[in-house]
Amino acid sequence: MTQTTFDAHPRSSLIVALDFDSLSSAVKFASQVADLVGMFKIGNQLFTAAGPAAVKEIAALGAGVFLDLKYHDIPNTVAGAVLSAAAMSGVQLVNVHALGGKAMMEAAAQAISAGVPMGADRPRLLAVTILTSMDHRAMKEVGVGGTPKSRVVKLALLAKESGVDGVVASVQEAKAIRKACGDGFLIVTPGVRPKDSDVQPATDDQSRKASPREAIRAGADFLVVGRPILAAADPRAAAQSIVDEIAASK
Repeated sequence: MTQTTFDAHPRSSLIVALDFDSLSSAVKFASQVADLVGMFKIGNQLFTAAGPAAVKEIAALGAGVFLDLKYHDIPNTVAGAVLSAAAMSGVQLVNVHALGGKAMMEAAAQAISAGVPMGADRPRLLAVTILTSMDHRAMKEVGVGGTPKSRVVKLALLAKESGVDGVVASVQEAKAIRKACGDGFLIVTPGVRPKDSDVQPATDDQSRKASPREAIRAGADFLVVGRPILAAADPRAAAQSIVDEIAASK
C-alpha cells in the first residue's frame, strides 16, 4: 500500500479534483500534472463512471488518491465501504459525512485500520462537515440550525472524538477548527480559487471559497483545486503557480 507520508514539499498539500465523466479523459489530464501534485481526488462522478479501475490507473501515475465518496449510511454499511476503500492501493484519504453521527464515524474509524497489515501505514479518514456549497439559508432549509462556522466546529469536534483523523471544511472555518481540534488534526479545504486564475466560471456552486494563501494561513493542510487547473489554458503552469503560492505561505 502506498505510504501516506504527507512530506514537507509544498506540492504534497495540493490535491487536484479529477472531475471527469470518463477514465480515459481523467488519466489523460492527470498524466500532464502528476509530478506537480500530492494527490488526485476521485469523486462520485468519476468513480461512478469507472469504479475501482479509476483508483488503480490514477494511482499508477505516482500521486496519491483522495477517494471522495462521502459515505453516509448506517454504521455497518459505512464500515464495509471504508474497509473496501482502504484496501485499494494508492488511496491515502477517504471520507464520510459527519452528519451520519458518532456511531457511524466510530465504525468508519475502526474499519480504516482493520484492513491494513499491522505496522503498515493506513489511509487517513476525514469527515465532511458542511458542504462548501451550503450557506446559512441552505442549512436552515434542511433543518440544520446555527451558522455554518459554529456547526462545522461542533461537527469537527465530534469527528475527532469519534477517532476520525480530520475534516473537510472551508477556509472560513479552518482557523476555528485548528484552535478547537489541535495541530494533529487534518484540515482539507475545497473551494480554493487562486485570485489570478484565468478561469472564471459562469456558474460557481462554491459559496465559501478562498485563495491558496488564505487557506494555508488559516491552517489548512491540504487544498483541493478543480476548475482553476482543469480548465486552465496551461494546466501545468496553473498547478505550479498554486504550489509556489503554498510554498510562500508556509
